[in-house]
Amino acid sequence: MIVRPRPTFLQLFFIMRGSVVPGILPQILGFALYSAVILMLARHFQLDLSAFSIAPFGLVGVTLSIYLSFRNNAAYDRWWEARKLWGALVFEIRNLARATTSLIGERAEQRALLMEALAFCHLLRGQLRRIDSIKDARAFIGDEADKAAARTNPADDMVRRMGRRANARREAGALDPIGFRILDERLAAIAAIQAGCERIAGTPLPFAYTLLVHRTAYVVCLLLPIGLVSTTGWATPLFTVLIAYTFFGLDALSEELEDPFGIEANDLALDGLCRVCEISVFEALNETPPKMIAADKFYFS
Repeated sequence: MIVRPRPTFLQLFFIMRGSVVPGILPQILGFALYSAVILMLARHFQLDLSAFSIAPFGLVGVTLSIYLSFRNNAAYDRWWEARKLWGALVFEIRNLARATTSLIGERAEQRALLMEALAFCHLLRGQLRRIDSIKDARAFIGDEADKAAARTNPADDMVRRMGRRANARREAGALDPIGFRILDERLAAIAAIQAGCERIAGTPLPFAYTLLVHRTAYVVCLLLPIGLVSTTGWATPLFTVLIAYTFFGLDALSEELEDPFGIEANDLALDGLCRVCEISVFEALNETPPKMIAADKFYFS
């Protein structure tokens, strides 16, 4: 996630961190060269392309804009829902920490359960990003992280461990049924959040939409210089590049937002959200919390 102050007018044209330009630069340069070739051929052979009007491109452009708008809205909905789910996870971890320190008398058991909750956050982050987060989980639960890693769903295994720990307190008489129910409700809410994240990560946007947008964008940009030569002349490559930047830029941004759990510049800062959970838990235990992760050149992971 990019976290930076509002750029000035001049900075707008030179900012690359968080921009989609590096990703679509091959398309921009390719269509610039292609339009320049069309322009040179038309001038060299004195081709009369005035019969090719720009009007049809306006109609196709409107249609393509509708496709892009739908796809971007759907991608942003996924991004925003993912952010709400992780915001709810922070809320539930804080609730769990409050309930644990209030209902469980033994400090060792309090800490063990809450360390498992932090391990869950990191294991879920690793599953969603498809990276190895066992080392981060090991910092809280030691070698138990390796046992969880052997499971098909390590994060879910950690929720079950917390449930068994709470039930052991209940069977030992150290936790009354009402207290157990309160903790179990928090664990159920955490499990629901995990399922919501897995639903987003495991269900991409229908491929037909992506294919339709890509095909239409390429066809428009391939035919556009032919319709522009007679009206814009030597400025044809410039207008072609501007339109290609708009179409392919919006498409690239929607692809980036479609998977909100990744490590791209505009994806969610899951490392930072895990750190927020760590700070909340350690403060609930009256221990010194770690410092918040700082942004690296405006990039907050």
